[in-house]
Amino acid sequence: MTPQRLPLLESVFCAVSLGAIVLDQERRIVLWNAWMVRHSGLAHEQVLGHDLFEICHGLRGGRVDAAIQHALHNNFPSLLSQTLNKAPFALYARGERIQQALEVTPIAVDGAARHCLIQISDVSIAVGREKLLREQAMVLRSQTFSDGLTGIANRRHFDVAMEKEHRRAKRSSTPLTLLMIDIDHFKAYNDHYGHQKGDQCLIQVAAALAGMLKRPCDLMARYGGEEFAMILPETDVEQAMLMADAIRARAQELAIPHERSSDASQLVTVSIGIATQKADAPVEIEALIGSADRALYQAKRGGRNRIATV
Repeated sequence: MTPQRLPLLESVFCAVSLGAIVLDQERRIVLWNAWMVRHSGLAHEQVLGHDLFEICHGLRGGRVDAAIQHALHNNFPSLLSQTLNKAPFALYARGERIQQALEVTPIAVDGAARHCLIQISDVSIAVGREKLLREQAMVLRSQTFSDGLTGIANRRHFDVAMEKEHRRAKRSSTPLTLLMIDIDHFKAYNDHYGHQKGDQCLIQVAAALAGMLKRPCDLMARYGGEEFAMILPETDVEQAMLMADAIRARAQELAIPHERSSDASQLVTVSIGIATQKADAPVEIEALIGSADRALYQAKRGGRNRIATV
């Protein structure tokens, strides 16, 4: 390379919109471009001739260190994505640490020991875009599978979960219980107190009953109107009865006034229907839901604020 081309090459390195560092065989910095000066706050005279790891202590022993070793001693290039190395160099823009993608490349120099080039790309915008897309996807999923009023699982979520747990119960030969829960005299409540109070009642009851679930596999969903469904995997009839009785009592403990209720307490209460698929007698999902519905109807006909099973 002619002497006249060296200043041109250095100007190019300083003009590019990415970080460029060149290290010699001893890992001393021989080039530190203007982009690095701008985003590190370290001027050329502060870094040139110094060991990179004296300047950037946090890199020692990490993936960047290993990549440099591979380049200088094994002539092996490396590409370090942002996924595993979010921001190895202390570089800042707009008051925030830059998210980085790195490429470490061995350089053959005539008559001299091998050098290596470290190229640093600012991927902050791309990372921010990916994060936003993930957040939007999560919001969309939440909206798709959550009831807009109560915040618990909606009917679609129930259908998906029911299909999954039904298959699992048959595969593992374990019981599966479904509870159908209905707020007693809810139409009368709505007519007397108004739709706003009715919505508040639904929200209170849903939150209280969903809060009783302790296992990740359990699910409570708004099945429709004032009716809720609770999926309890690996739960037999006796366990289901205990859970249902606790749910019935919890609803009454909320002490939500209901002057139009036929119950002597004149509080909001719930009726519950229980259907259990036994481990040794699997049934279709429609049959299980139908059984829970019939049990709920029996609880309603039996006087409400009670539990029934078929």
